[in-house]
Amino acid sequence: MINSGYEAWVRDFEAERERRARVGDPAWGRGAVLDPALVRSLQRFQIGEDGDGAALTAKARRAGDAAYTEAVRLFVAEEQNHARMLALLLAAGGAGTLEGHWSDAAFVRLRRLLGLRVELLVLMVAEVVALRYYRAVRDGCPDPLASEVAGRILADEERHVPFHCLRLREGLAGLPRPVRRAAAPAWRALLAAGAAVVAVDHGPALRGLGVGRYAFVRDAWRSSAGPAAAMGPLPAAPGGPAGPGARTAGVGHRTGRGPATRSAPGGV
Repeated sequence: MINSGYEAWVRDFEAERERRARVGDPAWGRGAVLDPALVRSLQRFQIGEDGDGAALTAKARRAGDAAYTEAVRLFVAEEQNHARMLALLLAAGGAGTLEGHWSDAAFVRLRRLLGLRVELLVLMVAEVVALRYYRAVRDGCPDPLASEVAGRILADEERHVPFHCLRLREGLAGLPRPVRRAAAPAWRALLAAGAAVVAVDHGPALRGLGVGRYAFVRDAWRSSAGPAAAMGPLPAAPGGPAGPGARTAGVGHRTGRGPATRSAPGGV
């Protein structure tokens, strides 16, 4: 059963869309100086952000709540905006985008294996790993344009996590107790594996940003505790992680709406 409170999430996504329109894009014309390893890394993340969301939207529609379906549609639009900004950032640095990459193809196939619960559990792996990645780019890249773009994407991802946690909490609530108790640990194990793959595949870029492979996996694992708890069977407190605009405990620091505040590379 879908929670009728998703109307609030629709309003949140719509308000964010209006805010983006008022603020406008970063100043692409100033160009970007990007390390070649970071270029290759951003190209792979750009592919991952650039899906049409058709499978997820169709599964949301079958769940039977129009407000949730609309919220998912608006979520997909934000992800597509991330892909657009990353493509423009790469162009500002004199690079293009890729047609495809094995890691994205494998991730998409895994997401589409079963129903909405599995799709969201796998999607949440990407969302939480992305929190650590974009924070590394925001805080560790010396190029101001790249740092700004990463900060904007990070702010969106921090909103996406509690949105998906709410739906997963509802989706897992109807399962037998042993399955519910095993879901969060199993998800965290999957996240650790996903973070390790990213750490290896993007290792040179992460080193250039001041984040070692081990530190990246460690930080992503620590960040997964809050979302795992938010998926649990207990109802969220009023104004807690399930609400629009909230930040799930442990997923990172709110970036704010203005220029990102830079901190020491590799910080938690």
